[in-house]
Amino acid sequence: MSTATGYWHRPQLVRWRRALFQVHLWTGLALAAYVVFISLTGSSIVFRREMDQALCPRVVLVRQSGPRLSSAQLIAAARRTFRRLPHFDPALVQVRSPRVPDAAVEAWYTVGSRGRLQRLIDPYSGRDLGDASPCEPAFVAVMADLHDELLAGDLGTAVNGAGAVALTLMCLTGMVLWWPGRSRWRRSLYVQRHVGWRRFTWDLHSMVGFWLFALLSMWTISAIYLAFPNLFYDSRDFLSEHGIGPASGHRLDIVIDWMVRLHFGRSFGVGVEILWVVLGLAPCVLIVTGALMWWNRVIRKTMGRSGERAREGTYTRASELSHPPFRAEPAAVLAQIRGAMSDEPQ
Repeated sequence: MSTATGYWHRPQLVRWRRALFQVHLWTGLALAAYVVFISLTGSSIVFRREMDQALCPRVVLVRQSGPRLSSAQLIAAARRTFRRLPHFDPALVQVRSPRVPDAAVEAWYTVGSRGRLQRLIDPYSGRDLGDASPCEPAFVAVMADLHDELLAGDLGTAVNGAGAVALTLMCLTGMVLWWPGRSRWRRSLYVQRHVGWRRFTWDLHSMVGFWLFALLSMWTISAIYLAFPNLFYDSRDFLSEHGIGPASGHRLDIVIDWMVRLHFGRSFGVGVEILWVVLGLAPCVLIVTGALMWWNRVIRKTMGRSGERAREGTYTRASELSHPPFRAEPAAVLAQIRGAMSDEPQ
């Protein structure tokens, strides 16, 4: 049976998939604390602009005067604003999403390790509206900085970018591992009733991972952009300069613009914001269920075997551990082999 056919019918028996399962499992455990932290802080600041407006309502509003500029156009306008500064570096310019509809956009230029210059930009014309007057409750600013840069400035942003790359790979490997086989794929779309906690944990992990794959991937890829925007801009410039596809660079600008809006969810109303708060906790569900599956597969079985050996007082030589006696019936042995090769709950 070929690898492709084996993956289609009985993926649990395919060697490369079993190896990929181990990579997915241990990478998830290694990133568990980071994933929980970034999920909780992200959900806590979805209503950032509403908290700012309620607790500190001084916001500069602008009059709509044409189509709204894309993220790339706003970045370009902000760079024009700061370009006369000594030793100007375009990579140090950031644009923050407006906190309320029709509000001016904040453009930030990082000076030194922690200092910032802040200006207001008209999101429709790109005109410089003058100095920004920061007005945000301290606890909201701290939560935002925790999520954006881990309170560590550029280093924290780079760490977040690396974490986003790792989580993107987790999403992709998870989707490959989700496929349970041609005859059983439907049952991985929902949580079955009247099952034990191990089966419930497995079903919940599979269901959440499948239905939220696109959303989680969007969050991780847009997080890579927010940490390393120049990678995307260089790609856009490369596509435009080499004419790879008609208007490829412009299309990438549109994709980036939509990714940023979807990442925060603040451009689509309160309903989407509430949904983002709830769904932003989905990675926590995946981490908890994944940890329970690991406990059941590794720790619990190891503890059980250790307890049995202690009760029986058996001391086995190293050679016997490598070549245990074959005393079980063939049917029982086959069942054990299939159980060891499968990543489903036993």
